[in-house]
Amino acid sequence: MTMTSSRSYIARALYEWILDNDCTPYILVDAHRPGVEVPQEYVKDGQIVLNISPTAVRTLNIANDFVMFDGRFGGRALTIVVPIPALMAIYAQENGQGMVFETEPYEEEEDAFQEPETDEPEATDEPSKPPKPGRPHLKVVK
Repeated sequence: MTMTSSRSYIARALYEWILDNDCTPYILVDAHRPGVEVPQEYVKDGQIVLNISPTAVRTLNIANDFVMFDGRFGGRALTIVVPIPALMAIYAQENGQGMVFETEPYEEEEDAFQEPETDEPEATDEPSKPPKPGRPHLKVVK
């Protein structure tokens, strides 16, 4: 029996755990994955780090297929969409505790991801190889 990915469930639990410990939740995103909608001017080496604390974003939704929220970047209001396969890590900004997720191949996710309804066209830029996973200071929480 094939089970759904546990990544979104783990991300929701870690988000709550980070907030309960009075820390700031950040996510690391593979910005070049299909379906990712982030401000490209803030992307470095194919990745972007986003503060998802309640004081930084509005309408945060960590769903089974995507993370979506409204945020401000350089004074512009934007809706950010991160398909779950593009979520590389979630961690506390203050101490780096959290989890780095295993990189999934691009081919498997293209059919599995159903992008939330939006009027904007889908980005089709794909890098030739997946970016390096995670940052070395993050710790896996078991």
